[in-house]
Amino acid sequence: MLTIQNLNKFYGKNKVLNNFNLQINSGEIYGLLGANGAGKTTTINLICGLLTYDSGEIFINGEKLSQKSKYILGVAPQENLLYHQLTCEENLAFFGKIYGLKGWQLKTAIFENLKAVNLLAKKDDIVTTLSGGMQRKLNIALALIHHPQLLILDEPTTGLDIESRYEIWQLILRLKQQGMTILLTTHLLDEAEKLGDRLGIIKEGKIMIEGNLNQLKQIIPGKELIFIKTEEEEEAILLGKKLGFSHRYYQGELVFLINKSLELAEIINLFEGINLTSITKQSINLQSIYIEATNYL
Repeated sequence: MLTIQNLNKFYGKNKVLNNFNLQINSGEIYGLLGANGAGKTTTINLICGLLTYDSGEIFINGEKLSQKSKYILGVAPQENLLYHQLTCEENLAFFGKIYGLKGWQLKTAIFENLKAVNLLAKKDDIVTTLSGGMQRKLNIALALIHHPQLLILDEPTTGLDIESRYEIWQLILRLKQQGMTILLTTHLLDEAEKLGDRLGIIKEGKIMIEGNLNQLKQIIPGKELIFIKTEEEEEAILLGKKLGFSHRYYQGELVFLINKSLELAEIINLFEGINLTSITKQSINLQSIYIEATNYL
């Protein structure tokens, strides 16, 4: 559905995208993860035609990016694209007309999309009276008004409470079930882990790793993580090396990567002689994969 080949983008002398490649298949949710400044927003703006790229190619549904692409593409930006003094229905009508919808076709699209985001009962409500979660859902409805094949969701649940987040997660999963292809950017790793069929981690304008969660786990040189707190870190690291354990600092904490599953009592015995303040065993998760990809690859 979306193919990006060897894309390069400069801001002055600063290279924001560096031979960037991405392939998103029809009907999947692809989660694009990365720190601020990694290139996520630039990528979205290039796909939407809001920026021009210096070299490379973008294809949507097999065709080179062009004015026609906007009818295939739907975008819900991080900042809600809403007219706050209009009602939900009026917002959808305005954007529907931009896409050439009118008459019964427009009315049907408004009804279907308000129903899809569970806002049908709020159709006559002014946007300013809606909760943050409702506004985010309306923002997504605007992106869906013309029945796009590819939907881009940029940080769709940032700043929302837990209930609103879960409601939008359910909406995204329903859209996938209906066959929609979705590119999702998020800083929330649990969100990416819950929703993404495949995930890509971008750093300095390049995809460092991508795949499903099981595939991504293969980048960790170990099977389990052991978090240790001690005032004798150097001695613990030397002992860990003798035992064949790699070590890392994940968010400031000393971590050992072990290549087989051990009981906690066994691990404590292995570190006998080291004054341990605490020791915790943890399975490999997306957070550890993200830290590994952005700091150690």
